[in-house]
Amino acid sequence: MGSPPAVPDDVAEAMLRFGTRSVQLTNLGKLFFPQTGLTKGGLLQYYLDVAPALVPHLRDRAMVMKRYPNGQTGDFFFMKRTPAGAPGWLRHCHVPNGDDTIDAPIVDDAAALLWVINLGCIDLNQWYAVCDDIQRPDYVHFDLDPVKGGTPFERVLEVALDVRAGLAELGLPAYAKTSGSNGVHVYVPIVRGPSQRDVWRFAKAFSTALAARHPDRITIEYATARRPIGHVLVDYNQNAFGRTLASIYSVRPTPLATVSTPVTWEEIERGVRIEEFRVDNVRERIAAVGDLWKPLVAKRGRADLSRFVRE
Repeated sequence: MGSPPAVPDDVAEAMLRFGTRSVQLTNLGKLFFPQTGLTKGGLLQYYLDVAPALVPHLRDRAMVMKRYPNGQTGDFFFMKRTPAGAPGWLRHCHVPNGDDTIDAPIVDDAAALLWVINLGCIDLNQWYAVCDDIQRPDYVHFDLDPVKGGTPFERVLEVALDVRAGLAELGLPAYAKTSGSNGVHVYVPIVRGPSQRDVWRFAKAFSTALAARHPDRITIEYATARRPIGHVLVDYNQNAFGRTLASIYSVRPTPLATVSTPVTWEEIERGVRIEEFRVDNVRERIAAVGDLWKPLVAKRGRADLSRFVRE
C-alpha cells in the first residue's frame, strides 16, 4: 500500500485512508499538551509514526480506552465497550464481565490505532492475554511505583535491578521500560498455559519474597497510608483480572508528553530518567535502536511459568 498518509496540520478534520479502511480524524488543532504545544493532530501523527513498532504489542488484544477529551490537563474516563458509530472493519474482543460480555476494540493496524487515539485516548492499555484465550496471559509484569512523599527515582531503578536479579535466580528473563509517569515496568514473556489467577499468584509470591529480602526499600503494602516513605511499591496486583498497564510507546498525560519507553538494563544501571523519552524524540530512538521489546511478542524464548504454579 506504500507509505501511510500523514496527519494534516492545517485543517480541523481529515479523512485518512489505509487501503480499504478509512478513519475520520477530528479536532486536529485542539491543544492537548499546553506546556509543549502538542496538539491532538500532533499526537495522532506520533502514533502513526510509531505504529510499526507499537501495533505488534497490541494486536489481538482487547483495548481498554482511557479518554481525555480535553487533553492532558482535563478530566479522563475509562471506556471498555466499543462506542456506537465504530467503523465496520474494526475487530472486537469479547471479554466476560460477570453475567455480561464487554465488546472491546482491538488495535491490529494503523487505522485502528488512529481510530482509538482520535477518541481522545492519550495512552494505550491493552489486555495481558490475546483474545483467543483471554484467561491465559502471555506475560507477567511488575509495576514499580515510588511511594509518594520522598522516594527518589534512583530508588525505583535500584528496585528494578532487584526484580531482575530475583527473576534471574528463577531462570526468568526480564525486560524493562519506563512507565512514562514516575516508575518502571518489568515484564517477563511467558508460554501461555497457566491461568490468569495462577500468574497473579506467582507475581504475588515473588513480590512478597522480594520485599522480605529487601525490607529497606521494597514494599507490597496496598494501604497507601501505611507505605513507608523512601520505599518502592512492587505492584503485583496489576496481574489481577481486568487490570492493565500503559503499553510501550504510550504517551502519558504528563506536561512534557513523556513516553513509556523500553530501556536496556545498562541504561537502568547508569541512571536513566523518565524525562529522557518524549513525543519529540522517541521516534528517533526507535529508528536508532529498534524495538527493544521484540522478545515480548516473539514465540521463542518465552519462560515456562507452569513449573512455579499449582495445577
